[in-house]
Amino acid sequence: MVQNLPLDSLASTASSFASVHGILVERRQTDLVSATSTDDDDDDDENNNNNQQQHERQQSYFECAPISLLPNAFPKASFQQAVKVSPLFNRLVDKLSTSEAFLQDTLAQVVQADPFTAQLLQLYQEIYVQPETETTKWARQADRLGLFRSDYMLHTNNQIKQVELNTIASSFGALSARVAALHRHLTHATYAHNDAVTAFLEQNKLDVLKNNEDGTPPPSTTDSGNDFADGVPENPALEKLAKALHVAAQHYQERFMSNDNDKPIVLFVVQPGETNTVDQRLLEFQLTQAHGWRVVRQSLSELAEAAEVDPETGALSITLAADNERKHLYKEQVAVVYYRAGYAPKDYFGDAEWQARKTLECSRATKSPCLGYHLAGTKKVQQALARPGALETILGDSATALEIEQLQRVFAGLYSLGEDMTEEDKQAVTSILVAQQQSKYVLKPQREGGGYNFYGSQMVDRLKPHVTIENDQVASVDHSVLGEFILMERLFPPEQRAILLRGGQVEGSGPSISELGCFGTVLCGPDGSVLHNEYAGFLMRTKFSHVDEGGVAAGYATLSSPYLV
Repeated sequence: MVQNLPLDSLASTASSFASVHGILVERRQTDLVSATSTDDDDDDDENNNNNQQQHERQQSYFECAPISLLPNAFPKASFQQAVKVSPLFNRLVDKLSTSEAFLQDTLAQVVQADPFTAQLLQLYQEIYVQPETETTKWARQADRLGLFRSDYMLHTNNQIKQVELNTIASSFGALSARVAALHRHLTHATYAHNDAVTAFLEQNKLDVLKNNEDGTPPPSTTDSGNDFADGVPENPALEKLAKALHVAAQHYQERFMSNDNDKPIVLFVVQPGETNTVDQRLLEFQLTQAHGWRVVRQSLSELAEAAEVDPETGALSITLAADNERKHLYKEQVAVVYYRAGYAPKDYFGDAEWQARKTLECSRATKSPCLGYHLAGTKKVQQALARPGALETILGDSATALEIEQLQRVFAGLYSLGEDMTEEDKQAVTSILVAQQQSKYVLKPQREGGGYNFYGSQMVDRLKPHVTIENDQVASVDHSVLGEFILMERLFPPEQRAILLRGGQVEGSGPSISELGCFGTVLCGPDGSVLHNEYAGFLMRTKFSHVDEGGVAAGYATLSSPYLV
């Protein structure tokens, strides 16, 4: 079937569309450049030749982002389910962020083995839990902004199951909006009447719907808002994410600067050497062009020198230079701190970066995310939320029984390796080490960004030295080592054909699986009042079936779109 597709034409159109609409990633290369200099004092050089000197020069270029050439079939009812629970997860994260005892108890075992999470929790306790000080009081007056993404895979009977909930640096929203536009262009316009493209999409539809136990489409949601048509839906991620940043900045200005003619800025905290710059820049430009906010990009290392908090007001400001020589310096007040870095140990080179994170957190500026939101997205918290009664405890009377059931329905099997292990958790370990059912599980640490999980024999090798088995049962577990991990039920979404592109060229075709991410945005006041809460678009990532990991930036997956069926 793939051989019947007009691949050259499709790839050429996709690559051109990507170039015109910014579906690009930045690449860097370092070249050795020769520089010629004359040494007049070199008497030994009888020909007085020019001496050749070489130095390194780094250059950037842009290429088509990794994409799936055509969209991937996805059940309409399953997509609607993910959209519907997005605002519920937004509210849940905010409730978690102020549930100090739950976060501390849940992460107590993790911090013994994971210094990074330990440092985050220590800052959280110092700023939000311990008695208020003149330094920490401003953070407790700040609004809380979340730009989240909940990732799902189809599982048995095409029910969605949550892979993870990302609460910091949730990326690819802007590029995903452009990829959806590309796929609508290919399937609804240019190749709408191409028999080979139609047959390809139809076969993928049949392959996905076969995943239902009775062979029929999953039951439609009873929600009256299920108005998604067949095909690739509109993806509002770029507009919605920028809107949330705008609402947060505007509310900050109303609260703290109503009589000030100066307009604050939005600060993007970024990684040095970042290559996913186009996704970030698209969001930046949308925020500026649609809402009028100026954006400044700085790394944690730069902010260690540039950021400061006014001890009288809690206002966060950064010192900027008006020229390359830094002869003319000025300050800008920050309304919103938006993290696209700071989610992994590699972003903190030493104490300076941690001090910068603390300085930002201790201000009255709105953080996305604040430390509470960041910790709420850890894998251990995700596992703890799946325990019976956990959602009821966190949400209390702010959620109905139906809403709690809707959240619980998307949880996959999650198992602890800490001191809170239950018999069910031990049975999962037994299944791996005794029954050799390692293909049914994945071992996850508290990390974001892709490439950190353990599968198959690697998972067995990681577990085995720290687990004692007696009479084919788990007798003991070294929680001090394994407590930072969780076990998760491995999900097996239906396979379908895909053609993947890298650098604008066809990488290959074959059986693939996909993962759907739903963005959600929320703004809450310091008293917990919800000022903004909505679904904010989608992301789909597609990879060949034999690939375990799934990050686009990490080089495992490609950006795609759901073709609703």
